[in-house]
Amino acid sequence: MIEKINQYEDVRQLKLRSSAAMSECGSSFSDMLHDRIQKSGELHFSRHAAERVNERGIEMSDAFLNDLKSAVEKARVKGAKDVVIISERGAFIVNVPNNTVVTTMSGNEMKDNIFTKIDSAVLL
Repeated sequence: MIEKINQYEDVRQLKLRSSAAMSECGSSFSDMLHDRIQKSGELHFSRHAAERVNERGIEMSDAFLNDLKSAVEKARVKGAKDVVIISERGAFIVNVPNNTVVTTMSGNEMKDNIFTKIDSAVLL
């Protein structure tokens, strides 16, 4: 019987050490989940899309990024999965569920191009 009591005491000690270690590292699961939810609203650029933006000299101002985010949200509300967003600066192919710009092209490159596997289009 005493051995069982000692076992319970050891478990409580373990829980105390575990919670102390968690507070030392500074992030609990709920903190990490909260951070992840906040970041989920951000628009990400794939490596390929980022390279295309740089190569093609497409200017990405904060105002324009906000316009892109707004267009993605409008497409999400309508149930879009893959959308092409067409603006004066070019076309942006976005995977809506992942909030990721997959590729881009400048206005000159859009001529004579065919967009495939796109279920929606948004004009800016």
